[in-house]
Order: sequence, then structure tokens, then C-alpha cells
Amino acid sequence: MQQFSSYDGTSIAYLDTGRGGPVLLLHGFAANHQANWVAPGVVDALVGAGHRVIAADARGHGASAKPTEPASYADDAMVRDARALLDHLSIGDVDVVGYSMGSLVAARLVPVESRARSLVLGGLGEGLAGERRQANRGLVADALLADDPSAIEDPIARAFRQFADWTGADRRALAAIQRAPLPKDPTRLEAIAVPTLVIAGDRDALVGSPQRLADRIPGATVRIVSGDHLTAVNDPAFRAAIVAFLADRPTPVRNS
Repeated sequence: MQQFSSYDGTSIAYLDTGRGGPVLLLHGFAANHQANWVAPGVVDALVGAGHRVIAADARGHGASAKPTEPASYADDAMVRDARALLDHLSIGDVDVVGYSMGSLVAARLVPVESRARSLVLGGLGEGLAGERRQANRGLVADALLADDPSAIEDPIARAFRQFADWTGADRRALAAIQRAPLPKDPTRLEAIAVPTLVIAGDRDALVGSPQRLADRIPGATVRIVSGDHLTAVNDPAFRAAIVAFLADRPTPVRNS
């Protein structure tokens, strides 16, 4: 992996492989580019379809720097990292693909990023409309720092702790992300003016209805694959849907 210094000096690691139209991949919380994109075969599928793939490890994750102060993740820090990476690589038009947390970042990136030509929101549903509730974020942060994982009662918080342990993530950094202030302005779904695909697992009970999310994005379509929130990326239909969407998407519509 390569490294670059982001807008505030934070070191961000990224994979840059393949040739062709660039695709930016943004992974989920407690994951990394390897867990979300390489291991499930998404990177290979995109490269095989003639794309250049740029897959970053978000700050606090993977091989990127892992600050433990919540302020380091405030003010759309991950959105700004994504834009800084595109600048660093002198990227022009780019397709943006996210999963879970990465989709939250992507949904905030695309309305302000004129280089975006399409958007894939994986592992996301209508829950985005209300963002993440502060109470839930606090429960997840507490679970990540709990001395005894078996004592975690909230099932969602327990699942995130188990996933963080499985990926070997820095749990202090992840807790800081959960405790960071949420953006003051809402995600502007109606301002997404590029072709958009929403993908979710048929057993994903975490995010709400993907169709209701798509209904708020002009012209968005939905694809349902097999799996829950943590396993949908492993369904071959997940990567196939992304490849097919990028192959069939219409000429880009520029954001203002």
C-alpha cells in the first residue's frame, strides 16, 4: 500500500491498482480495504472489468493513522480525506463506491465533489435519513472499550465489538470515531445528481429499507443480494452488481 498526508497531516494508506476509469472504494466501520474489497473479490472484479481501483483505509482503520481523539474525526474528516486523496492522485472523473460507514461518507462526498460521475451505496438503507443516533454511538463506543466483551448486552454494539476483534482493529480509535461530533448539516440526498445504485443484503436488519433510501435520491435504483450487514459483501452478486452498474451507467451528470 501507498501512503499520503491528508489535509490535516494524517497519514492515509491506499491501494492503487489496475488501469482504466478510476473507482474510489470506501469501506465500512471497523473494516479496512482488505476486508471489504479485496477479500470479497470486488477489487479483482473491477480491475478485470477495466477499471483503476483506489481503495483507501479510512483514518482510524487498517494501515492509516489511528488518532484516538474524537476531534480528529469531526467536521467530515473522512470526506475531506477522500477529496484530498483524489487531489493527491490528480484524479478527474471518478466512480464512488461505499459500504456502510463508507457509504455514509460517499453520500456526503458526492454532492460536493464535481469529479464524481456515479455512486454506489452498499450496506445502507433509510436509516441514513436520520443519521446515527447519539445513544447508539455511545453504546458502540462503550462496547469497543469494554474489558469483558461477554458483558455487552446490546446486540448491535456486541456485533461491532466482535467484528473489530475479528479484523484486529484499533478499538480506541474506533471508539473515538463513535464519540466524534456528527456533522451539523444533514446529508443532502436530493443533491446527488449522478447515477446511483443502492445495494443491501436481504437479511440486513441494521440499516432499514434500501428502497426508501433510493426513493430519496433522484433516479436511484436498488439491488438486493444475499446476506446480512457483515456478509452481503461476500455474495458474488454484490461485486457483479457493481461491475454491471458501472458498465451500464449513462453519461455522467455533473454536480454543481
